[in-house]
Amino acid sequence: MKPLIPAYGAASLADLSSSLLAAVGVRGENPLDLAPAERVVLFLVDGMGAELLRAHPQTAPFLSAQQGGVLTAGFPATTVTSLGSLGTGVPPGEHGMLGYQLAVPGAGHLLNCLRWTTPGPPVDPDVWQPTPTVYERAAAAGVPISYVGPAKFETSGFNRAVYRGVKFVGADTIDERVEGVRRALAEPRAHVSVYYGDLDSTGHVTGWGTEAWLAQLATVDLMAERLAATLPPGAAMYVTADHGMVNVTERVDVDAILALREGVALLGGDTRARHVYAAPGAAGAVLDIWRDILAGTAWVVSRQEAVESGWFGPRVRPEWLPRIGDVLAVPYTDCAIVASVAEPIEATFIGCHGSLTPAEQYVPLLEVSTR
Repeated sequence: MKPLIPAYGAASLADLSSSLLAAVGVRGENPLDLAPAERVVLFLVDGMGAELLRAHPQTAPFLSAQQGGVLTAGFPATTVTSLGSLGTGVPPGEHGMLGYQLAVPGAGHLLNCLRWTTPGPPVDPDVWQPTPTVYERAAAAGVPISYVGPAKFETSGFNRAVYRGVKFVGADTIDERVEGVRRALAEPRAHVSVYYGDLDSTGHVTGWGTEAWLAQLATVDLMAERLAATLPPGAAMYVTADHGMVNVTERVDVDAILALREGVALLGGDTRARHVYAAPGAAGAVLDIWRDILAGTAWVVSRQEAVESGWFGPRVRPEWLPRIGDVLAVPYTDCAIVASVAEPIEATFIGCHGSLTPAEQYVPLLEVSTR
């Protein structure tokens, strides 16, 4: 089985951001060839992979009836990286948000890029992710740009890294989010993003396709229909996701297999896209051990191999290279690489994501238009 390399520059989440700006008249590339619109809404559903949605049309009849196609999330297929791509309009190798947990170069510890926590000194999000955001570009062009989502996210370091320049509208309930979008659309040339995360969190705990997960998908479908009803004439709403998901049936526990800890200084990434940081001089031995143990389960490659294969995009900025593991371990079977001692909560997840499989990479791009 070969990895599904994301379609950077043609059909990825980064290309969607650039195209949305072009649709509302901001000068720049429009790789998805989106039609002009007076106002646009981006409805981002965390974890709603294209294959997952396609498997349950009866639970999501509104979304399933809409026209559209698919995009690739990017690597790793995880929220940190995907929102980095959506927020900047460039691939991961350019914006540097290369995974859930990354080594802080030279510091000897990890940064949890989603929670923005680290055992060391605080990390400045403007320095960690310095690429100008699409929201800053929109604001500079005179386009009112808003993000509607949970209020607790507003002041987070992660939000600062990927949403700089946006007008944040704190909205916790679905009613509040629909109303927040309606108000934001009152502005001419408005660009509004709205987020829903409970589908992903439910999938982590119960797996996708379960009764609880299907209830969340039905909620997403209703929310999409309500958001579509807020669109004024001449507007368009696009529905997408940051990644898909697989239900794991096997776990390889790094904390229980001593050989997998040999020569490893830090274990980053997440269960479907591991960054393995080797002790000085041990990278070759770590690569050999991990390849041997995970044969038939995961793609195990060196940093150089991942970069040259385009996993992170056509180019990786040289200063971001130390953030990438010396070894990357990316399962292609329904396996999770867990660390039961270091990451006890994540080790219990049933629904997981991050890899280069179709189920995790393909996300929908659906359009509802009043043009």
